[in-house]
Amino acid sequence: MESVQAIKQRFEIIGNDPKLNRALEKAVQVAPTDISVLVTGESGVGKEAVPKIIHSLSHRKHAKYIAVNCGAIPEGTIDSELFGHEKGAFTGATQTRSGYFEVADGGTIFLDEVGELPLTTQVRLLRILENGEFLKVGSSQVQKTDVRIVAATNMNMLDAIKKEKFREDLYYRLSTVEINIPPLRERQGDIHLLFRKFASDFGQKYKMPTIRLEDDAIQLLLKHRWPGNVRQLRNIAEQISVLEEERNISAYVLNGYLPNANRSNLPAVVDQKKDEGNFSNEREILYKVLFDMKGDLNDLKKLTLELLKNKDSAKVQEENETLIRKIYGTNGEDIQEEESTAMEVLHLPEPQVEPQIHSQPQEDKYHFAEEIEEEETLSLQEKEIELIKKSLERNRGKRKAAAAELGISERTLYRKIKQYDL
Repeated sequence: MESVQAIKQRFEIIGNDPKLNRALEKAVQVAPTDISVLVTGESGVGKEAVPKIIHSLSHRKHAKYIAVNCGAIPEGTIDSELFGHEKGAFTGATQTRSGYFEVADGGTIFLDEVGELPLTTQVRLLRILENGEFLKVGSSQVQKTDVRIVAATNMNMLDAIKKEKFREDLYYRLSTVEINIPPLRERQGDIHLLFRKFASDFGQKYKMPTIRLEDDAIQLLLKHRWPGNVRQLRNIAEQISVLEEERNISAYVLNGYLPNANRSNLPAVVDQKKDEGNFSNEREILYKVLFDMKGDLNDLKKLTLELLKNKDSAKVQEENETLIRKIYGTNGEDIQEEESTAMEVLHLPEPQVEPQIHSQPQEDKYHFAEEIEEEETLSLQEKEIELIKKSLERNRGKRKAAAAELGISERTLYRKIKQYDL
């Protein structure tokens, strides 16, 4: 069995990070077997090196090794690419074609971005993993193949399974052994080594002196998060090698090649799961604002009717103190000012009683009060029903939580549920 150091030299792998060394050790250990391997890691970390190591150290090393990028093949043709097709199986199939699994019989197939496979193709792949059998597109004859499968993905497979984008049984068959390649930001000691290697390679390739980083540039290089990992580092080394005339690179020069370098690298909490208590779009937020405004308007209607029916404004204020505070707010220093405003609103002139000269009934001066009880438009009522339904769904039928989310009392919510027959 070859040592990890010998593997690094043979496959030109730079770095001495413990996590990277452990990943290479696992690759060397599983290589002589036929175990299925799943290589995980972010995009650009160099996952494609692991299947090459496994194939070259296995008993299949003299057979074919085929690398397939599953994300680059259109969904309509991927079954034909992997399993082959019969003549006339579909439009344009003018002759029989052998798929990758038939061609690589006895060898190794590397399925890169395996998480991008359509569900129908996943079923076919599962059958190969279980008993080595497959069907060509348009054929009813079962064929056998002896292929070792090494897959790779940068997706979170458990999330993909939860979202029903990847079959759980296929995941467990592929990940008999899982090898994780660490991102570059977790390999601090390897970043400058890799940059120097790339700078030397590009200096030879373009017949230029090798670029060198000054001390402040090295520190900037180590602080960067490298979202594109080794691939991004290699691209930046190539850009600087070609574009810069001065071969000693300062932090100022390097900063111009680092995207988003001026942003803070402080960690931030990102809520990947949408808060179910929030509204999902601006339209629903607008509906909620209208819903709250309607509630305030109804409170004002109620208070106005109380004033019209009762001439004693002080009594009305005392009996409806909570309602007044809700309408005008109770925010710290502004309470006194708002209370005085409320008093002005509540202070209505006493109606003057005129002597009845004629026997005709006196005209009601407050006939407009009848209009206060007018129903809101059907459109707004429908939106109110929609908001109540969505709030109940989000809170799984819990009326107390739904009422709190809508900003109304539980009793009011119960009344509206009965009113709208929800």
